[in-house]
Amino acid sequence: MRPLFIGIAGGTGSGKSTVARALAEGLPQGLVGVIDHDSYYRNFADLSFEERSRMNFDHPSALDNDLLVEHLTALHEGHTVELPVYDFVTHSRRAERRTLVPTRVIIVEGILVFVEERVRRLLDIKLFVDTDADLRVFRRIRRDIEQRGRTFVQVREQYYATVRPMHLEFVEPSKRWADLIIPEGGENQIALDLIMGKLARVFDE
Repeated sequence: MRPLFIGIAGGTGSGKSTVARALAEGLPQGLVGVIDHDSYYRNFADLSFEERSRMNFDHPSALDNDLLVEHLTALHEGHTVELPVYDFVTHSRRAERRTLVPTRVIIVEGILVFVEERVRRLLDIKLFVDTDADLRVFRRIRRDIEQRGRTFVQVREQYYATVRPMHLEFVEPSKRWADLIIPEGGENQIALDLIMGKLARVFDE
């Protein structure tokens, strides 16, 4: 039986990962795989760190969607794939890969998951996590400082230069492709229960 693909999109810091984790933990162990769209950032290792730091990582062109579509198609056909691993501290791909075998449910999560039509066509269920901008930006500041080695000044400059403009141009409009919009992400237990109910029926088929 081919995997059921669930796409989870939404702005930076909206709670996409929380929703993905809640779904994965609520389903039988070993039957859920997760793909982070951020892992498919193009490899700019030939550029200096300073040049990579100034790139617009919030534009769809920064992502290797050709490779993502190739991997999703392979998983759809029952093949194991080797996912790229991205280092957000150095802005480059690591040498190692992450093996993902076809599972009953595969979650694809990222801010721009719905922007590329070829990716959308492969998704069976599309969820958009819609969270207020003030909450999202504070979550991003905390994540980038604590986990990605950024300074507050760097986070602020990137937010004004690329994150906010790209959200308005690409991320926010992409929610029209969603099957379900989830306000407040992982805090919305009713929405999570509804989705789990749908997935339970899928497993019973």
